Amino acid sequence: MPKVLISDKLSPAAIEIFKERGVEVDVKTGLTPPELRAIIGEYDGLAIRSATKVTREVLEAATNLKVVGRAGIGVDNVDVKTATSHGVVVMNTPFGNAITTAEHAIALMFALARQLPEASASTKAGKWEKNRFMGVELTGKFLGLIGCGNIGSIVADRAVGLKMKVLAYDPYLTEARAVALGVEKVELEDLLARAEFITIHTPLTDATRNILSREALAKAKKGVRIVNCARGGLLDEEALYDALVSGHVAGAALDVFVTEPATESPLFALDNVICTPHLGAATTEAQENVALQVAEQISDFLLNGSVSNALNMPSVTAEEAPRLRPYMDLCRLLGGFAGQLTQAKDGVIRRVLIEYEGAVAELNHRPLSAAALAGLLGPVMEGVNMVSAPVFARDHGIEVSEATHDRPSEYQTLVRITVTTDENSRSVAGTLIGNGKPRLVEIKGIKVEADFARHMLYVTNQDKPGFIGRFGMLLADAGVNIATFHLGRSLEGGDAICLVSTDGDTPDAVLAQVRALPLVMQANTLAF
Repeated sequence: MPKVLISDKLSPAAIEIFKERGVEVDVKTGLTPPELRAIIGEYDGLAIRSATKVTREVLEAATNLKVVGRAGIGVDNVDVKTATSHGVVVMNTPFGNAITTAEHAIALMFALARQLPEASASTKAGKWEKNRFMGVELTGKFLGLIGCGNIGSIVADRAVGLKMKVLAYDPYLTEARAVALGVEKVELEDLLARAEFITIHTPLTDATRNILSREALAKAKKGVRIVNCARGGLLDEEALYDALVSGHVAGAALDVFVTEPATESPLFALDNVICTPHLGAATTEAQENVALQVAEQISDFLLNGSVSNALNMPSVTAEEAPRLRPYMDLCRLLGGFAGQLTQAKDGVIRRVLIEYEGAVAELNHRPLSAAALAGLLGPVMEGVNMVSAPVFARDHGIEVSEATHDRPSEYQTLVRITVTTDENSRSVAGTLIGNGKPRLVEIKGIKVEADFARHMLYVTNQDKPGFIGRFGMLLADAGVNIATFHLGRSLEGGDAICLVSTDGDTPDAVLAQVRALPLVMQANTLAF
């Protein structure tokens, strides 16, 4: 039974989901880093919010960990790069609190436009300063969205309803999507020059850090009002302070800060700044939604292999998982076959081509290709799995490509992997038979029908009389029992392949004798 640790406060309903799904769950909140490292090795899954820091040290201690689920959007508290290299899936819940966060951004924009917090404090202090608080309308104003994904698109929808003119800067926003949302897609400099309000809705990455830098703020329209409910670090707080004091920026509303908890900041002293303590997702509905979503996602992954909202692995829906699983096994085995045949004398792997024909061509290829790479790189790189394999391939300069074919074939479905090294190119192909059982059908262009077995012996030889007898006698004399025997050849008298499954390991000394046989060009033991 999979075992999950909940290390931050989650809704009790999430705990019940784990239990109902058949996942053992422990709730231990408030753990110190050493305490977390001491116990994390017991668990297959870790469910967190923002308090737990999943650092390199935690991941190195997490010997059984398969998945980290963040109840929320931001994963600043997870070392995603290290998790990927350790083969740990990192998931978030991008939809559970999207509406809540978008509504908070709209609320702060209203509060900023009408100076509501300051007016409330003044009135409660016994003053009646009606003429002091002169606001501005939102109707007809230009709103600039930096980021137009899940949350930004909801803000856009609400702003269009308020009769605002919405400008959107997002490299991933298509023109068709912009038209559907009723927004104008622009470059950042154009947005800065025209927007009277700016709201930020991007994750914090190297590319977005300080996207509202001192230089960007200087280019912004004078009198602009800025709202940030996304992540601290997306704007330069020191530069913002200077722009607010100079009057170039009329006001700012911040829910997030570079350092949190934010207990002190020069910004707190300014009357034209509204601050809230990271309340973007702080509604009853959002807290419940993200907790339930992360429990479902982690359970689905551990129980049936489906992957939702992962940051470092292709998604596999619960509906796809049963259909993809036999193909993922086939791809992993084909990759493992090719990887075990790739020897040091071949040089390094330069390119991998994964081809899909027939029924498999219509499926989700990304997890299949990840499985193939995991099988291929596993024999030469320790700790590689579907999560880490694509990254390992990229980091080692391996060019990976896919191709699908709609052409006549003797097989209803076929996967072929071609591996190119410094010295040669080698392909292997397979299909599914019966009730989804993987089968080899082609090696280096030579047809060979063979099932995968735990222990196998692969031999290439010249197709001439006498080889099979000598080979069989050698194995018999060594006490190696043959379970199945498969042959294939390119043409009469040409290169041939002999693929044998055995009842146990073939000792190195016996393998050396096989390699010394007349007509043998290559011999390898294989394990699956």
